Amino acid sequence: MTNVFLTRLESPIGRIELVGDDVAVTSLSIERDGALPHDDEPERSNAVLDRAREQLLEYFAGSRVAFDIPVRRAGTPFQQAVWSQLDRLGWGEATSYGALAVAVGRPGSARAIGAAVGANPVPIIVGCHRVLAADGRITGYSGGNGIPTKLWLLGHERIGFAA
Repeated sequence: MTNVFLTRLESPIGRIELVGDDVAVTSLSIERDGALPHDDEPERSNAVLDRAREQLLEYFAGSRVAFDIPVRRAGTPFQQAVWSQLDRLGWGEATSYGALAVAVGRPGSARAIGAAVGANPVPIIVGCHRVLAADGRITGYSGGNGIPTKLWLLGHERIGFAA
């Protein structure tokens, strides 16, 4: 049986909850409507989550632009391919759903790409907030309080978008 660990931190976009195992972060949740998925469970951290927590605090403080935290993402092969492309995006870089579709060899599948982006289990660490519509608009965000959370993250990284 794998050990499961949990820690939380305060951030400018609300509380964040990190879940992991002995070697990797497996999920990151951003508070929505004052709640986190495991609010009823006590924190039980480990070295991996402590490191992730510290790096997230540095990111929010503006002193970190890349994460070097091990993550394990459970998903379909298609989702894994999309998330691997998201891994390539750095601080301040954006892409479109259509460009991601081409990159994973599925041109014209922007809706499926959107679903895979929205299913990213470790937002912020894997920058799904950096994906915009082809014309630069914000079309949605599944983390935290949705579009306001995405707006904060884009502004923090100085990523321009169309209104």
